[in-house]
Amino acid sequence: MTLKISRILHAGYVFECAGRRIVFDPIFENPFSRNCHAFPAVRFDLEQIRALPVDAVFISHFHDDHCSFESLDLLDRATPIYLYCHFEELFALIRELGFSDVRSLKVDQAVQLGPFEIIPRRALDADVDSMFQLRAAGLNVLNVVDAWMDPETLEQLKAYAPWDMVLWPFQTMREVDVIAPSRASSAPALSSQLPQLPQLPQLPEEWPQQLQALAPRYVVPSSCQFVQEPWSWYNHAMFPVTYRQFAAALGEWLPQTQVVRMNPSVSFTFSEQGLVAAEPLSWVIPVGEQDVDFDYRPGLTPPPTAQIAQHFAALTPEQSALAREFCRTGLLEKYREMELPEESYFAAPCGWQLRVYDHTGRAEQFRYRIHADQIERDDSIATPLWQTEIPLAKLYAGLALGESLTSMYVRISGAPADADIVDDPLIRCLFNDAFAAYQAAQLKRLQAVR
Repeated sequence: MTLKISRILHAGYVFECAGRRIVFDPIFENPFSRNCHAFPAVRFDLEQIRALPVDAVFISHFHDDHCSFESLDLLDRATPIYLYCHFEELFALIRELGFSDVRSLKVDQAVQLGPFEIIPRRALDADVDSMFQLRAAGLNVLNVVDAWMDPETLEQLKAYAPWDMVLWPFQTMREVDVIAPSRASSAPALSSQLPQLPQLPQLPEEWPQQLQALAPRYVVPSSCQFVQEPWSWYNHAMFPVTYRQFAAALGEWLPQTQVVRMNPSVSFTFSEQGLVAAEPLSWVIPVGEQDVDFDYRPGLTPPPTAQIAQHFAALTPEQSALAREFCRTGLLEKYREMELPEESYFAAPCGWQLRVYDHTGRAEQFRYRIHADQIERDDSIATPLWQTEIPLAKLYAGLALGESLTSMYVRISGAPADADIVDDPLIRCLFNDAFAAYQAAQLKRLQAVR
């Protein structure tokens, strides 16, 4: 008996064994999450996907690049959906999409499906993420997804070493650095470890110990198979780790381990004897060069928000009115409803400035006087220290389409070094209680076209 492993995209994988097929975190869209473009580029044969028999889908967590309704919509509604999530709202939404068998995953509770045993494992942020241990055909595979490893879980998983394969999230993302670029600093180089790769950002210091404890035969650099729009400065600022750097570092830490790059559609037959290339997925179609790598440029000066805003199409009058009215009144109402963290910058009286830029790059400015959980419009105050900018199109997308923070091109300046960026009033008002907003917006769109 052998195990076939295929990469879909990002954290999406297909595992096949003894005539059974299961799928993890399926993404059948490009772009996905509104502006995550497949990297390397692919397209999908949707008709083949609609006809694809799937015995079960496993979803590691609720983020929209792992749980996308537009992808799930392509699958037979009798397909069992196994989801790790602490919030019943998402289960209800998946049932409303039409799936009749939606089940909650629990840490360390195994799911047996024919030749497969799937065991959810605890991630560091157990309120959000999970990892998966998969056993089949005498093989032991750890899918870390894009979680951080919990120290207690690592001790638990060491008992299974050496692992046959680990799908490892090799990329770190600099979300705060692109939101508040004035606070970003270049990461230290790896030159002492890898002199052939100077001026590279430091990999997380816990990775060598964790991977050495797992002692895998094979490691697949996993997750993060996307970039933003072709024009986006994020493509050189968000993703600091390259495939080449990760492979070189792993060679230092685990000389006996083989790094296996799996681009979308790539498949292997896996047995105790090793990996053998297999027929790729016919419904994931590579487009152009596939062995691409990230192009990180530390110290890059970001373009002004006015320039970024001009890349987006004009909103309709109704959409513009909704976004602007939020700045005038809705934001104030929302802010007053929330409880401010005790150590927040905004706990003391201060001013805050919000600028929104339309598709021509023209700015509209709003100034607010804030003290703790109180806020008022006050355009007469002097220029505040803390300033926030956003394209009007992205503000609308956050309000109406459930768009996530990392793709909205929010820009914060003037925030003190000891202040928490997520205390920003706009960020808090858009995301404090926005659980499953993206999936809810997807469901609404899907229902509208039926």
